[in-house]
Amino acid sequence: MSYVRVRFAPSPTGELHLGGARTAIYNWAFARHHDGVFVLRIEDTDAERSTPENVAQIVRSLRWLGLEWDEGPETGGAYGPYFQAQRTEKYAAALATLQASRAVYPCFCTPDELAARRDAAREAGGFSGYDRTCRALSSDEAQARVAAGEPHVWRLAVPLDRNEVVVHDIVRGDTAFPVAALDDYIVARTDGTVTYNFAAAVDDVDMQITHVIRGDDHLSNTPKQVLTIEALGAAVPAYAHLPMIWGPDGKKLSKRHGATSVEAFADEGIVPEALLNYLALLGWSLDGETTVIDADELVANFSLERVSKNPAIFDTAKLAWLNGVYLRDMPTEEFTARMVSELEGARLIEADDFEARRAWYLELAPLVSERIKLMTEIVPMVRFLFVDEVEIDEAARTKVLEKDGAADVLAAAVTALEAVSIDKWSVAAIEAALSALPEQLDMKPRLVFQPLRVALTGTTVSPPLFESMALLGREKTLARLRACA
Repeated sequence: MSYVRVRFAPSPTGELHLGGARTAIYNWAFARHHDGVFVLRIEDTDAERSTPENVAQIVRSLRWLGLEWDEGPETGGAYGPYFQAQRTEKYAAALATLQASRAVYPCFCTPDELAARRDAAREAGGFSGYDRTCRALSSDEAQARVAAGEPHVWRLAVPLDRNEVVVHDIVRGDTAFPVAALDDYIVARTDGTVTYNFAAAVDDVDMQITHVIRGDDHLSNTPKQVLTIEALGAAVPAYAHLPMIWGPDGKKLSKRHGATSVEAFADEGIVPEALLNYLALLGWSLDGETTVIDADELVANFSLERVSKNPAIFDTAKLAWLNGVYLRDMPTEEFTARMVSELEGARLIEADDFEARRAWYLELAPLVSERIKLMTEIVPMVRFLFVDEVEIDEAARTKVLEKDGAADVLAAAVTALEAVSIDKWSVAAIEAALSALPEQLDMKPRLVFQPLRVALTGTTVSPPLFESMALLGREKTLARLRACA
């Protein structure tokens, strides 16, 4: 394939949602696969809704996912500016080019006139788009009215000597749009600002974009952009329109389905590697079977030809499962660093605690990573290790600690553990000291060890009991058991 330049062009009018994130992933993977260029372009022409905070959030989300761009905000490049709001001179120059070639014309129709003619056309069952009244004006009359300062917009003159505009789409195949159904769309408003379709087309030409990869909700915009690009005398890029992402109910993914933004999933404990993997497989597959694919493998194998035409179903449970896979497979040092970050965020430890007890944390990490699906499960699971007094869950207290025989179990455990000196305190020594208790008390192991777990951790679910005791330390272990005996 020849040189590749792709762009991800979000509007900073809200959070980066999953659909946009998947579009960014596909653009990035396609560019990297072909040793091309990945451009980030901010389409901020909606001044009322676009905010610097949303730009920062988009940048933050992309970087969190590991998607670095070659050109764009904070990176620069030869085809900037990369904010549409800063590209007014380029739009003016492109408009002047189209004016000179008469590919656009001024329209002086008022909104009321347009509305009346549209209503009449609908009632008559005819074309309800612009009826091209001002296209019939002579050049001299049109120029005179513009020179006189009469309010006007500029419309693209759709070529009427062709039957259709065909969009060649790598994902969907060819889609034909009848010219008779296309409007002479507005490229520049009365106040001089340009419309989305015109700005996007000019930017794609100016930035030499070779492939436009975006959601299929943009498909209806494509013929207008194709006609604009052709009118500018430029090569039309290849298009690839991606299927929508639906919720489990078969409807477009939205907030009613839960979290939909990248940062919301990060807050819920999803790691970036898992989210990138999961989103990549929403509409694309390696072989129809592989579910775990890291960024390097994605780049090595990505192709637009393997993108499905059909909507993808978002499954929160499957994402959580995949997240758990990544946590379990994560190198111990790396997981430990992320775990420590969670603990610092919960203010359970100070910033220098990790270096002071590195070996202790490295021992704890695999006990946690093997038992969670979400990063947010870390703090509740290990809180008991970092507090002086553990808070006992009331349901566990009632069902376990207040049960007949529980006090005897705790007392026997204290006696057995007191025989283990502090210098011998280890998983093996603890297990040896307690292993005889079930037979000694004539009780099932679960009825012996569950009261110990609740007394030490405050809950019935925790990392393995003996390992928890070893990490907790001799004095805290005995103190908690005595307090509940």
